[in-house]
Amino acid sequence: MKFKKFTALLLAALLVLSLAACGTKDNDKKADMSSNDSAMTDEPKNAEEALALHKKLMEQENTILSQNTALWEKVFMAADKGMTLQEDGKNYGEFLLDTIEGAKDQFTDEEYEMLKESATEISNIENKLTELYGDGVTYDVKNAQGDMSTLNSIASELKTADYDLVVPIVTPATQAVVNAGVTAPVVFISVTDPVAAGIMGDMAKPDKNATGTSNIVPVDEIFTLAGKLTPDVKNIGILYCSGEKNAVLTAEKAKAYLDTTDYTYEEVTVASSNEVQQAAQSLAGKVDAIYIPIDSTVQSAMAQVVEAANAAGIPVYGSDPVMVKSGALACVSVSNTQLGERSAEMAYDILNGKDVSEVPAEAMSDFQYVCSRAAADALSITLPEDGSVTVIGG
Repeated sequence: MKFKKFTALLLAALLVLSLAACGTKDNDKKADMSSNDSAMTDEPKNAEEALALHKKLMEQENTILSQNTALWEKVFMAADKGMTLQEDGKNYGEFLLDTIEGAKDQFTDEEYEMLKESATEISNIENKLTELYGDGVTYDVKNAQGDMSTLNSIASELKTADYDLVVPIVTPATQAVVNAGVTAPVVFISVTDPVAAGIMGDMAKPDKNATGTSNIVPVDEIFTLAGKLTPDVKNIGILYCSGEKNAVLTAEKAKAYLDTTDYTYEEVTVASSNEVQQAAQSLAGKVDAIYIPIDSTVQSAMAQVVEAANAAGIPVYGSDPVMVKSGALACVSVSNTQLGERSAEMAYDILNGKDVSEVPAEAMSDFQYVCSRAAADALSITLPEDGSVTVIGG
C-alpha cells in the first residue's frame, strides 16, 4: 500500500481536523493497553502484515478519540481550522498537544492532564505510522475562503493533479469537484443531501466517483432547544445564501417544521458574503432570534451576523459548532468528529482497492448540542447544567 498525495478541499475553513482520525471506530470499545504496546513494537514482515498493523494502529487512535468525546469536541472547536495536518513537520498528535495547550483554560487540571496524555499516545502512534510508510505521503489543504470562483478554479486544477484521493468538505466544494470531473476517488464530508445536490443518483450506489457522509440537519431539535433557552422567542429570522443548495434545503426544512409550531418566521437571502452584514442588520430589527442553516457563505461572515444580533439584543442559533465558536448562542448538529471518522473509514477502504461505487454514502445522526457561555452571559440566558449540552467559551 503506497500512497502519494491526498488533498482536502474546503469552501471555508470548517472541518479539516475531522479527517485526521482515519480508520475504524468502535464507540463501545475500551483501549487495550497491552495490545497498544504490541502494535507499537511489532515490525511487519510483508505488505499484508503492514496493512494489518496500520489498521490496528488506527483502531487504537480512534479508540482514544472516542473516549471523552465531549472534551475532544472542545479541543477540535478550539483548533485552528485553517492549519494543515502536517504543518511545520508536526504530526497529528503534536498538533493536538499544541491545541490543548492553547485552550487549557477551558479544562480542569484533571481534564488537561488526561488530554495531554492521550494526545501524546496519538503522537506516538503517528510516529509509528510514519515509520511504517516513510515520509512519502503528503496532505494538501486547499481553501477557497468562501469564494465560488476560487473554488471552481481549484476544482479545475484538481482534475489533472496527481492525487490518490480528494476530500471535499461541505456541499459546494463537493459539487465543484464532481462537476469538474476529477479523476481521483472522491470522499466527501458533511454534504447535506448528496442526491438533491447532484453528487450522486442514489446514496446506496454512488455513480459519479464520489461517496462520503451526509449531515442530517435536526431542525426540530434546534428549535426545541431554542424553546428551552429562550422561551420568549416567537418570531424567527432565517438568513441564508440562495446559491448554496445545502442552505436552501435546510431553510426549506426549517420553514416546514416551523409551520407546524406556534413560531412565525421571516427569511432573508444573500448571494455572497458581502451582503451578509446588511441582511443581518435588516433582519435583526424585525425578529426575536436569527437562525443560520448549514451555509458556508453566511458562516464565513458570522461575526457580522452576531454583531447585528447583539446590537438588537437577540440570540443567533446555528447549525454547526464553528458558528457557536464565532458567537452564536447554540447549535444542534451531527458530530463533526463522527462525520470525519466515517468518511475516513470509507477513504481507507477505497485506498485499499474498493471501487467508489461499492462504498455507499451514509447519513450520520449522532447529534451534539453546543452552547456558548459568552453569548449566554451577554444575553443573560441561563444554560442547562445537567450535562445535556456542551458549553464552550467563557
